[in-house]
Amino acid sequence: MKLILSLIICLFSIYTFSQELAVLKYKGGGDWYSNPTALPNLITYCNANIRTKIDPKPQTVEPGNTDIFQFPFIHMTGHGNVFFSGNDAENLRNYLISGGFLHIDDNYGMQPYITKELKKVFPEKELIELPANHEIFRIAYTFPQGLPKIHEHDGKRPQAYGIFIETRLVLLFTLESDLGDGWEDPEIHNDSQEVREKALKMGANIIKYAFEN
Repeated sequence: MKLILSLIICLFSIYTFSQELAVLKYKGGGDWYSNPTALPNLITYCNANIRTKIDPKPQTVEPGNTDIFQFPFIHMTGHGNVFFSGNDAENLRNYLISGGFLHIDDNYGMQPYITKELKKVFPEKELIELPANHEIFRIAYTFPQGLPKIHEHDGKRPQAYGIFIETRLVLLFTLESDLGDGWEDPEIHNDSQEVREKALKMGANIIKYAFEN
């Protein structure tokens, strides 16, 4: 009886949750583990509002591990240093070329490190700022001004940069916005419901874009 019950639970899980997301555990000493409630909350929001069926518990994956190819979407965040080895860079490149999507959300202070390391992944490409009319800002919820501002930091305007393979956006780098803080449990940053909703809607757009393009 226990075996049958276990099989039913397993089959129900496979049927209900067809996709998994992951957080990137990178080297260099940066706090890749920051915002621990962010991605689980975003997954819950997406499953409830844009009809995704994502496993509610995100996994952790390292950039040089071939397990990375199991995930259609990988989220990366932190405040400090990032380092990709040659193997990390090659594996990430192959992952993105083969259809994967990487969202890098600067949690403040990450930009100088990640922009340098991305040159190892795509030495021939530049980060390109996305215009406000890009599909990612309207695919599920409409953001006429582009990337929303969630936390002030330096008070600069929020910016979304991308790396494209032909016309497909494969990597999104969000800066001066801090979407992940807006996805976290409300008591962590004391953001208003309006601010959190804005962050979650933009996150849902990113997920939907990654799954459909």
